[in-house]
Amino acid sequence: MYLKRIFFVLRSGVSRRATQSTAQATSELPAAGPGRGAAEAVRSPVPAVDFGNTQEAYRSRYSWELARSLLVLRLCASPALLARHEQLLHLTRRLLGQRLFDRLMKMTFYGQFVAGEDQESIRPLIQHNRAFGVGSILDYSVEEDLTPEEAERKEMESCTSAVERDSRGTSKREKQFQAHRAFGDRRGGVVSARTYFYASEAKCDSHMETFLRCIEASGGASEDGFSAIKLSALGRPQFLLQFSDVLTKWRRFFHQMAAEQGKAGLAAVDTKLEVAALQESVVKMGIASRTEIENWFTAETLGVSGTLDLLDWDSLIDSKTELSKHLVVPNMQTGQLEPLLSQFTKEEELQMTRMLQRMDVLAKKASEAGVRLMVDAEQTYFQPAISRLTLEMQRRFNVEKPLIFNTYQCYLKDAYDNVTLDVELARREGWCFGAKLVRGAYMAQERARALEIGYEDPINPTYEATNTMYHRCLNYVLEELKHARAAVMVASHNEDTVRFTLRRMEELGLHPADRQVYFGQLLGMCDQISFPLGQAGFPVYKYVPYGPVMEVLPYLSRRALENSGVMKGAQRERQLLWQELKRRLRTGSLCHRPA
Repeated sequence: MYLKRIFFVLRSGVSRRATQSTAQATSELPAAGPGRGAAEAVRSPVPAVDFGNTQEAYRSRYSWELARSLLVLRLCASPALLARHEQLLHLTRRLLGQRLFDRLMKMTFYGQFVAGEDQESIRPLIQHNRAFGVGSILDYSVEEDLTPEEAERKEMESCTSAVERDSRGTSKREKQFQAHRAFGDRRGGVVSARTYFYASEAKCDSHMETFLRCIEASGGASEDGFSAIKLSALGRPQFLLQFSDVLTKWRRFFHQMAAEQGKAGLAAVDTKLEVAALQESVVKMGIASRTEIENWFTAETLGVSGTLDLLDWDSLIDSKTELSKHLVVPNMQTGQLEPLLSQFTKEEELQMTRMLQRMDVLAKKASEAGVRLMVDAEQTYFQPAISRLTLEMQRRFNVEKPLIFNTYQCYLKDAYDNVTLDVELARREGWCFGAKLVRGAYMAQERARALEIGYEDPINPTYEATNTMYHRCLNYVLEELKHARAAVMVASHNEDTVRFTLRRMEELGLHPADRQVYFGQLLGMCDQISFPLGQAGFPVYKYVPYGPVMEVLPYLSRRALENSGVMKGAQRERQLLWQELKRRLRTGSLCHRPA
């Protein structure tokens, strides 16, 4: 049974005792609860941050850099230019030749959003930003230059199991968790997120080596570094699709039982099933005998409350009971019991195991280097599996401090439920919760896919609803930081969100010196937020892409498109850049040298 194999691989091989580097890093976090009082008594007040003071915001930048930012951000705001940017890049390259084209890119778009071509060339920028209080999250942003047809072919081959191919494409997976040719090229409608397509196990090993180098570089750049990874780079996506299908059906079954017991509509973390009534329902479905079912719900696995919540329910899917033999749920459309699991070939099992082993290698390396590892969020049809596998890594590696960070996309309708359930699980099991909160990068693609294929749109209906969800999730996590060794990365370019975070930190007594609240923005954007935060002593980081010019162009294309989508924020940024340039011109400091 492949579920047991998943959890065995993830939970074996590493002691729950802290490694030396983890133990050393523990001092970065304060003790939870009353023990913090003595430290707070001698601590300086939370510093104020002024995001409108352009002299301080751009103190780290030469005037020519401000002019470049103005030019690039203005070009990114031109719909006509963006609509034809690929053709224009191709034409410019033909006219100038490769060498001059590379220089032009480094003077403009590449220079604005990318740090350099390799780990050696990016070091000056990392050190420069660090001198002004801003750390770096390294991101090797090279993508394969695939045609849409090539991307579609790779996706369909890697997302379909051997059993499904032998059955002429029939699949028992739900629509959302099947590969669909119309959306085989996952790059469409995505902003600022690299996309990986499975080619071979050797290619996945190569991606792992790249991530390992980024972890090493992050560890060398600072004592409190971050590194980001994508699980779709580490293995065959078929596994993520099938596992996501299993987890989603299992949770849906729980909510169906809750509705039967009159508990529909409650928050996920508050929904509790009466075990006796649940047993009766399962017997009537014919899933297993009464004796077998009673053995699933024992005091050892569930306690003695007589109720079962969603966290208890999720634990049953990988429990030591014989429940895994009976993992079937009713298909509400056909009325038939269907197995949750699809059959794996030996080769597919090996591919799955290798993916889990690569995750383990990266987590161990991060632990040794003292680097926090952030697992990026991806499409909703991959995300349940990604979140569950990340949670298993957190159980193992977040014993002494939040080393592994899961990413929560707040444009999703179920974002708050996901955050609250994971916080509660960390609280129960005694490990340290780590989260990165983002709004999300796949909205256009997810909406189009749900509409075309015919399943519920997972995205909040409006931008305002997403903002509300973001602040709700953020506030919940910030409240948790008062009581536990936990941490959150507020990855946002929204000035109002950053102000909200600072205000709540002050109200809750969360000091930047505790290093529990981190801020993150993209390189080349929102310096008026990042640098005032860093100079005031708040932990703030830039996502720092790097890689050869031609191999990073796909990333740059989407960055330009992203700027088009967030021009409200970029418009304020352009105003502040103009204001600072005019101030320098007026005061005779146009030759300003950062110091």
